[in-house]
Amino acid sequence: MTRVAAIDCGTNSIRLLVADADPVTGELVDLDRRMTIVRLGQGVDRTGRLAPEALERTFAACREYAAVIKEHGAERVRFVATSASRDAENRDEFVRGVLDILGVEPEVISGDQESEFSFTGATKELTGRDDLAKPYLVVDIGGGSTEFVVGDDHVRGARSVDIGCVRMTERHLVREGAVVDPPGSEQIAAIRADIEAALDLAEQSVPLGEARTLVGLAGSVTTVSAIAQNLPAYDSEAIHHSRVSYDRVREITESLLRSTHAERAAIPSMHPGRVDVIGAGALVLLSIMERIGATEVVVSEHDILDGIAWSIA
Repeated sequence: MTRVAAIDCGTNSIRLLVADADPVTGELVDLDRRMTIVRLGQGVDRTGRLAPEALERTFAACREYAAVIKEHGAERVRFVATSASRDAENRDEFVRGVLDILGVEPEVISGDQESEFSFTGATKELTGRDDLAKPYLVVDIGGGSTEFVVGDDHVRGARSVDIGCVRMTERHLVREGAVVDPPGSEQIAAIRADIEAALDLAEQSVPLGEARTLVGLAGSVTTVSAIAQNLPAYDSEAIHHSRVSYDRVREITESLLRSTHAERAAIPSMHPGRVDVIGAGALVLLSIMERIGATEVVVSEHDILDGIAWSIA
């Protein structure tokens, strides 16, 4: 086995996976998997720049992760940065900071590369299951963008579009520096319009209609699953490969969009960093299910992070 460390830095969170990987058997054994909400994409949609406080939160998480990687003695490290750092004018400042702390340069990957990693991470362990029809549609709903990948054993089509829980929240639900709580029907309709336009773009290069199984990734989807199961706390094992029906997703989304900050924060499985953005994230998931006529979503805890780990194994 090869001991690897994969870091995925997105718009809302930064995550670390240290694992032993065996490319022959396809086994990936977790040694440490953690996530920190850093909101790197704070204000990027409006200013085009990474905010100083967002950079410092991210660098603080990197210092923590550097200690974990050293403790486990990972042989190979790969740091992948996605939507927020792709869009920012001052991304060189981000690159220098990460290099100083971790000794590796963050790779600001394209949306297509992001999609490939997500697909590999989400589907590698589904191989051989006869209860999930192919092709799969893997959707990774991030903070700034959502990746769509259709494939079976190989990717047939992939597209990254600029809809994500943070971007939609900041664009439509922030007034005078605060999140509107709860949003009005006009604001929800504006988010819906952005999502539908992005789905039209995705369909230009990804055969969404061919999908037979919808696989959903990332925090918005896993949180919806946790709520659907009424979990007393966030439980990765209970969430991984759970199935949530369309009706339940719609019910949860409508409830989240009607609720106040305090009501969402009181949900036992809710991460504090997702309280303000979960409504928009759930609405992205619901809209995708409606577009393709999905009766359920298969939820995966394994995603781009696992794909990054496999890429260096």
